[in-house]
Amino acid sequence: MSYQKSGKIPAKRHTVFKSADNHFYYEQLFGTEGFHGISSLLYHIHRPTQIKSISEPKDVSPKIAVAKNVTPRMFKGMNVAPENDFLESRKILLVNNDLKLGLAKPKKSTDYFYKNAECDELLFIHEGSGTLKTFLGNLEFSYGDYLIIPRGTIYAIEFNDEKNTLLFIESHSPINTPKRYRNEFGQMLEHAPFCERDMIAPTFVEPIDEKGEFLIKVKKEDQIWDFIYATHPFDVVGWDGYFYPYKFNIKNFEPITGRVHLPPPIHQNFEAHNFVVCSFVARMYDYHPQAIPAPYNHSNIDSDEVLFYTEGDFMSRNHIDLMDFTLHPGGVVHGPHPGAMERSIGKKSTEEFAVMVDPFRPFKITEEAMKVEDPSYKTSWLEDEDHHLSDRSQE
Repeated sequence: MSYQKSGKIPAKRHTVFKSADNHFYYEQLFGTEGFHGISSLLYHIHRPTQIKSISEPKDVSPKIAVAKNVTPRMFKGMNVAPENDFLESRKILLVNNDLKLGLAKPKKSTDYFYKNAECDELLFIHEGSGTLKTFLGNLEFSYGDYLIIPRGTIYAIEFNDEKNTLLFIESHSPINTPKRYRNEFGQMLEHAPFCERDMIAPTFVEPIDEKGEFLIKVKKEDQIWDFIYATHPFDVVGWDGYFYPYKFNIKNFEPITGRVHLPPPIHQNFEAHNFVVCSFVARMYDYHPQAIPAPYNHSNIDSDEVLFYTEGDFMSRNHIDLMDFTLHPGGVVHGPHPGAMERSIGKKSTEEFAVMVDPFRPFKITEEAMKVEDPSYKTSWLEDEDHHLSDRSQE
């Protein structure tokens, strides 16, 4: 991330900073990894520590249906039920010790504040629009936006209507841009598929100076507590640093192409400990005269592979709908569906968009996922006699 500065801050950190009417502003270090990781300094009108009460926790642990999986699976995201409440709408489908992945269809804006005190969050906007409001400023969002929300960010979401679909990831480690895209100073390299201009920081808004009772739902270790604070959390008069939420739109990812088919790492968008996130986008196909644009069969020995289909017609799969998730477990060979390789030959481009998540430890499958599974997917590579005849007619 690049350095950002918004609002009013003192010339020197950790020094006296007062308002025009001689009241102290209160400094807060906001960062990760103790005092070693990236951070920002925030300046509040009121002390950000004024707790009035804390509720008993609500357990939100995902319920596991399949703990050890070797079966290729497809989950029909279209069938995930919408909910009014933002947090209740978040249905975790896949989980391991590094991340949780799921789909949310919230109908209502939040009337509370929320803080994930343990995980960075990635929200991908498949459908809907609105404003992510945070104590560092606001981010307007719409289709195709990734919202990267660092752990500890206090936020609320205002949706423009009731039709919203969000792919979400909760990561136990920071979500970053890939190291191989950056030089030793942290600047994005010239051949990276995106640059700093594509990553939009929050727009500063005037602080809210209010006292009362303000509900912040805090999540940690699969529990949610209701904290009541005495002052409004969005009372930040200014901040600076490297640690802040931002957005990146999938259509700003510039695809890397070649004469023959290139492997999935060329699509990588984000990385964290033990998993990566890739963006498949509209692009020119491979341009060798004998190129096969469809991906070759591969085993994915060291990782599961999850694809979420968000726009267009994904050329390597048959009978895929938007909002479908496919899960290909590590160690089990997979590849294009029958006919997909043949159909791809001679094609010049694709308009497909999809988000891929590759974890380096196996996913467990939740009960929520099994509610929307298509059990026929695992046998969908079987060739019928008509397909064999078609193959022979091309020889």
